[in-house]
Amino acid sequence: MAKSDKLTFGVIGAGRIGQLHARHLSYRVAQAKLIMISDVVEKAARQCAQECQVAQYGTDYHDILSHPDIQAVLICSSTDTHAKIIEEAALAGKHIFCEKPIDHDLGRIDRALAAVDKAGVLLQVGFNRRFDANYQRVRQAVESGEIGEPHLMHIISRDPGPPPIEYIKVSGGIFLDMTIHDFDMARFLIGSEVEEVYVAGAVRVDPAIAGAGDLDTVMITLKFANGVIATIDNSRKAVYGYDQRVEIFGSKGCISTANNYPNTATVQTKDNVRRDLPLNFFMDRYVDSYLEEIDRFLKAVINNSPPPVSGIDGRIPVVMARAARKSYEENRPVRLDEVE
Repeated sequence: MAKSDKLTFGVIGAGRIGQLHARHLSYRVAQAKLIMISDVVEKAARQCAQECQVAQYGTDYHDILSHPDIQAVLICSSTDTHAKIIEEAALAGKHIFCEKPIDHDLGRIDRALAAVDKAGVLLQVGFNRRFDANYQRVRQAVESGEIGEPHLMHIISRDPGPPPIEYIKVSGGIFLDMTIHDFDMARFLIGSEVEEVYVAGAVRVDPAIAGAGDLDTVMITLKFANGVIATIDNSRKAVYGYDQRVEIFGSKGCISTANNYPNTATVQTKDNVRRDLPLNFFMDRYVDSYLEEIDRFLKAVINNSPPPVSGIDGRIPVVMARAARKSYEENRPVRLDEVE
C-alpha cells in the first residue's frame, strides 16, 4: 500500500483494552481507519462503535475477517480465543495485532505462528511496556554501553489490588497474567535470553487466591545467557498505587526509573514533605505506550518491515511463565529448555 494511504482495521473484543485501542484508532492514529468492531456482547460492540463513530459492529468476529475492506485486525478478546483467531485471521490474509498472551499452551501458540508464517502476514504481540518512555531510556542506556556491561537488574511490578477471584481462576495464574509483562521486559531491557528461572512465592494478600491455586507475592531470579542476574518482585496489592520501577547496575554505572505520578507537586509543612500517590491503574500509567505500540504496528505493515514485538517474542515469556511455575512447585531452579 502507498505510504499516504490509511490502514483499515477491525477490532475484535470491545472490553476495556479493546475500547482503548478503538479510541486510539479512531481519534489518535492519523494513518488508521477503524471500519468495524465486534464483541460477543452486542451491547459492548454497539457502545464502542458509537463512541468511536464506527458504523459497522456485530457479535461475530468472522464478519471482520471476511470484510474485504479490512486489512488488519486487533485481537482483544479473551485469551482462550487468541490462537484460534490468529489462525483464522492469517488464513483470511489480515495483518494481526494480538493482545498478550497468544495462548497458555505452547502447542497452540506454535500452530498460530505457523499459520502466520504460511500466510505471509504480519503479527505483533501486545507487550506495550516496551514502548514506555522510561523503559525505552533504560534500553538505550544498556544498548549504547552508557552504563557499561550490565551485571544486575531488579524489576519491581506491583498492582494496586488483586483482580477478581473469578479472573484468577481462568487467567493461568500470576506468572501468565501479571509477571508475563516483566518476563518480556527483562528480555527487552537486557537484550539477551534467559536460561534459568528460580521462584519463591507465597500468598500474603488474600487467602482466597490460594484457594484458586495461585500466588499473590513472588520473587523471581533470572539467569541470562550473557551472565546478567535479574530479580523480579511482584505483589498483587500495593496499597499506595501502581508500582512500576526498574534498576540496572553495570560496570560503568547504574540506571533506574521511578513511578509515574499524576502531577509533580509537593506539599511542604512543618510536619512533613509529601506528594500525591503514584498513578493507580495500568491504563493511566501506560496509556501513551498503548498508543505508540499501535502506531509502530501500523508503520510496520505500511513499510513491510518486521514488527517490533514478534510472535516469538510472544512465545518466550509463556515458556518463562511455565518454567517459573515449575520452579515454584518443585522448589528448584528450572532451565527454560526443560519446558520447551
